[in-house]
Amino acid sequence: MKTIVICSGGLDSVSLAHMVAEEHQLTRLVSFDYGQRHRKELDYAAAAAERLGVPHDIIDMRSIGASLTGSALTDDIDVPDGHYEEESMKVTVVPNRNAIMLTIAYGIAAANGDEAVATAVHGGDHFIYPDCRPEFTEAFDAMQRAALDGYADVQLYTPFVHRSKADIVTAGAKHNTPFAETWSCYKGGEHQCGRCGTCVERREAFHLAGVEDPTTYEDPDFWKAAVAGKDGA
Repeated sequence: MKTIVICSGGLDSVSLAHMVAEEHQLTRLVSFDYGQRHRKELDYAAAAAERLGVPHDIIDMRSIGASLTGSALTDDIDVPDGHYEEESMKVTVVPNRNAIMLTIAYGIAAANGDEAVATAVHGGDHFIYPDCRPEFTEAFDAMQRAALDGYADVQLYTPFVHRSKADIVTAGAKHNTPFAETWSCYKGGEHQCGRCGTCVERREAFHLAGVEDPTTYEDPDFWKAAVAGKDGA
């Protein structure tokens, strides 16, 4: 199946890219610059494309991102510390981000004769992000099939949508993903902070999967207190 992967440069999407490269026919990686403060993630997506020997498209969505206000990822709002499933993490939502990205990716796939668009949304995203939930992905796929009816046959490939982040780490390890060459942190510092929701979730996932985490964190042990706080809530 000729497949393009939406790749942010994070652990999930880079693991997915390596999996697709081995199990299907990876044709290209597509990334989006929407003005995110952690734009350095795009460097890791570019490195993944070079490593896997496929083209890498970076779509400039900065003008669109500037209108999607109210998110800590694009506005002058502090990224909160804590576990992903805390209510405070909803400030990291960029309204309709995945829907916009997927629409563009489907167009790219149709224009290039690809058969699938792969995205690494997973079960851990469901609490925070409505456009990562199975109800959304299923409805979106149906909508796009109608939009391209008679022109192209492109399906949405979401192998992790009912699985956990730890499952992604397991799959990534199986497919030889270089985890140190991925960027998750929302704060975009010199090293991954270890305190924001996506860092805590990343660190917890390696622990649950029983896989060594090669990531350098500014605060490598904060995740334990964050997870304990979630479980005790």
